[in-house]
Amino acid sequence: MRGLLTQVRSYERSVQLLMVNQFTINLGFYMLMPYLAAHLSGTLGLAGWVVGLVLGVRNFSQQGMFLVGGTLADRLGYKPMIVAGCVLRTVGFATLGLVDSLAALIAASAATGLAGALFNPAVRAYLAADAGERRVEAFALFNVFYQAGILLGPLVGMVLTGVDFRITCLVAAGIFALLSVVQVRALPARRKDTGQERDGDRESVLAQWRGILANRPFLLFSAAMIGSYVLTFQVYLSLPLEVRRLGGEGEFGTAAVAVLFAVSGLSTMVGQTRVTAWCRARYEPGQALVRGLAAMGLAFVPLLSATAVPVPRAGVGLWLLAAVPPTLAALLLAVGTMIAYPFEMDTIVRLSGDRLVATHYGLYNTICGIGITLGNLLTGAALDAARAAGMPALPWISLTVLGLACAAALYGLHVTGRLKGPVPEARPATV
Repeated sequence: MRGLLTQVRSYERSVQLLMVNQFTINLGFYMLMPYLAAHLSGTLGLAGWVVGLVLGVRNFSQQGMFLVGGTLADRLGYKPMIVAGCVLRTVGFATLGLVDSLAALIAASAATGLAGALFNPAVRAYLAADAGERRVEAFALFNVFYQAGILLGPLVGMVLTGVDFRITCLVAAGIFALLSVVQVRALPARRKDTGQERDGDRESVLAQWRGILANRPFLLFSAAMIGSYVLTFQVYLSLPLEVRRLGGEGEFGTAAVAVLFAVSGLSTMVGQTRVTAWCRARYEPGQALVRGLAAMGLAFVPLLSATAVPVPRAGVGLWLLAAVPPTLAALLLAVGTMIAYPFEMDTIVRLSGDRLVATHYGLYNTICGIGITLGNLLTGAALDAARAAGMPALPWISLTVLGLACAAALYGLHVTGRLKGPVPEARPATV
């Protein structure tokens, strides 16, 4: 822990604050969102399709507006969008805890999603800009704070929701209100000062978007990385379902699912900076990305192997079969993410040519978000088909192939030099 704090202190104050901000953002978000569905269906008694609608609106408003949020950040500045996102989420979370009408719930859900679309691209672009040549290491540290918020948030939310979900909402809203004040008072305003960015300001938004959509290496990289997000999301989808399929819905199943999340978060907090330093010393960014995606694909081999083992009727053998392979998969997914994530964030900056960085992050998030939605639908279909056909290996084969195919695609981009980014234009010498 002391070494981690020493690394954080070595960066500018703005970078330090952005890391703490991301921990706080995730703390507030994950203390509320895992329990929202139960509140809507249980306390408010809403039908299942209505619960799905409210949750879907949040996801759609965030994924669909990432590009707009990134564009606004590049045009208006990173700090205003970070502050606006925090204020909007304050209002959204407070409203979720205080209203019961469908229209108000949908509006609050849309506000919380739009908030993420505003501050996420801005935070990453700001971090990349102020970290400079150390941005790979900065994103590694950023991921530690990011995962710490994901790990701690549900635990805090469980305690508060045990009293009253409205308290959870108001505490989460209070966290974002405090965060808004901190941003206003302590986060330096970063002015765009390069010639390229000034030229970009004179372009229309549509011209900027057309320019990004014409950036073929960036689009190919975004498409190749979709698989990484589909695979890592399995910690929330197929792995818990597999645990509960074998271990049941009782206390054992609940505890085993909690272990999945703990393994994923704790391994990142402990190992991220070490893994990044090791990879940076040995591999080019493209090589690290290939290895990270390959590790994510191979994460499902333990589950695939377990399908060859007869399922015990009960006892310790059943518990081990239900818990160990998914836990190993979660650990390997975390390792793959640790390898890839800092280089992934750095590659986006390089492919953007260090121009309109927040807009590139916004479009990247939108592409990957659409990919996650489609990937989850296909994964769910594979799980259903596997059960119906008595082929439990089918989803794990599919996910393994997806990871290795994406790794192969990244390898192709790497060896052809498409991950290096555009060559900076030579500026005329001053006399």
